[in-house]
Amino acid sequence: MNFSEDLRQNAPATERNREPILEVLKRVLPATGTVLEVASGTGQHAVFFAPRLSPRRWLPSDPQPLLQQSIKAWQIHSPSDNLYPPLQLNVEANPWPVEGNDLPWELSEFPITAIVAINLIHISPWSACEGLMAGSDRILKLGGILYLYGPYKIAGKHTAPSNASFDEYLRTSNPKWGVRNLDDVVELAKGYNLELVETVPMPANNFSVVFRRC
Repeated sequence: MNFSEDLRQNAPATERNREPILEVLKRVLPATGTVLEVASGTGQHAVFFAPRLSPRRWLPSDPQPLLQQSIKAWQIHSPSDNLYPPLQLNVEANPWPVEGNDLPWELSEFPITAIVAINLIHISPWSACEGLMAGSDRILKLGGILYLYGPYKIAGKHTAPSNASFDEYLRTSNPKWGVRNLDDVVELAKGYNLELVETVPMPANNFSVVFRRC
């Protein structure tokens, strides 16, 4: 068994949601620059999106070393010229690694024009959402895009019984986790110079939520 086969992890949900997410990303992402993906998880989204969103660059990241290994293994299995090696990045940190001057590539030529977070803020404490907004405010220039994907409460209510059950499961696993109220996320974003552009209903009672740096 080679390195790639040994260390690749598999998240079945990525196979189901990647095409609908891609269609939204094609429409809302800036045409050029680097897309920073936070909490990339297994790396399956990164290797799928990168070649399909060229000439944009795709920069995956994750705080967990085991998942960073999985991302690297998927990159070996499905290489792409516009896909960077994964960064170790915790959204609650300040500054983020991409704000430093010792990166192994030249982000000045392909600056970060968008940040993508898929299935992050409900499987993390609220402080992670705050960190995500703060980092997006620091890094994105005027007009930059922050894209979120996942389940949300709308006007404080779950959009499906399955989401209510999922929320209960999350909170049982960790009291700091849970399906967030979209109004709370939007209000938080305003404090970090991020305006809501659109909310797109997605399959399986999820949403794409698009913010623009203002």
